[in-house]
Amino acid sequence: MPADPLHRAASPQRRTSSQPSSGSATSAVEVRRSARRRRTVSAYREGDRTIVLIPARMSEAEERRWVNVMLDKLEAQESKRLLGDTELAERAERLSGQYFDGRAQPTSVRWVTNQNTRWGSCTPSEGSIRLSHRLQGMPEYVVDYVLLHELAHLLVPGHGPRFWSLLEAYPRTERARGYLEGVVAADRLPHQPAARDE
Repeated sequence: MPADPLHRAASPQRRTSSQPSSGSATSAVEVRRSARRRRTVSAYREGDRTIVLIPARMSEAEERRWVNVMLDKLEAQESKRLLGDTELAERAERLSGQYFDGRAQPTSVRWVTNQNTRWGSCTPSEGSIRLSHRLQGMPEYVVDYVLLHELAHLLVPGHGPRFWSLLEAYPRTERARGYLEGVVAADRLPHQPAARDE
């Protein structure tokens, strides 16, 4: 879904290619700067590349920050194509193979709607993993982290050093935890009443 094609075609731009600092699965990010773009930032996928469009006057630090914001936004949009229980189980199997040498083998992996205070749960004695429906629509790396967290409980039931050392293999553990902490913090903020029409 190319965003803002007129701006892309109508003005000279500086292009830079980089790997996202977040460790995204996307193979490359291309940043296109536009003198005509004042404040807006947009992004879209083009094959195996992500194109991020930013104002030309943006600093390098702002560019890095906005690239990460837009990657998260795209991943969230893409993960809204809801995974069913079968796809979730397949994803768990793939993650177990990639990070735990296939040692974590759940008997069932499914979405549930009755977990409003936890992101996921695991019953090691049964081999069952349940993920909260609240994760649906979050970036894929966040869902993968929660799946890996629950898979790790099949190998180590508690949250001791052995458990956390298993999760060190996943490069986006800290980022995913930060994302989830941000969601929880945002839910706790006082909600402003809607402005009344005067």
